[in-house]
Amino acid sequence: MLLSDKMWKALNEQVKWELESSYMYLGMAAYLNDCSLPGFAQWMREQAKEEVEHAMRIYNYIEERGNRVELLPIAAPAKEWADVHEVFQKSFEHEQFVTGLINNLVDIAVAEKDHATSVFLNWFVTEQVEEEDTFRAVLDKLSFVKPGCSALLFLDKQMGKREEA
Repeated sequence: MLLSDKMWKALNEQVKWELESSYMYLGMAAYLNDCSLPGFAQWMREQAKEEVEHAMRIYNYIEERGNRVELLPIAAPAKEWADVHEVFQKSFEHEQFVTGLINNLVDIAVAEKDHATSVFLNWFVTEQVEEEDTFRAVLDKLSFVKPGCSALLFLDKQMGKREEA
């Protein structure tokens, strides 16, 4: 059964946001690597991969419902941040924004009485709780690190141990 036009457009838009998130995290990885923080950079590269997986999950769902995916343009990511703390603060705020987008998709699915899409989106609702919690936890750790402190190098090493998504 085809998606309603409203649901189809919203899901295509979400594919764009997931890919834009990936692009943003890759930009952050490049910045962090340039700051000689390879562990944080690796962590962000893994996050970028995870966002592509989210995009593909929606992409595949659109096709499974018999619709065609319409790829939309994505914005270039920022290139500079004040420091690693700002990188993760902006990431956390971005994940909160994405949570709002996912919640809007659920609202559309409910309004359109699209039960299949509503069930499909439950995974994303749960995933966003995890995403926000993960970024909040990193920010909590970074709050203990003062500029120029060697603890940042220890945390960088720990962040580099993130397993592939």
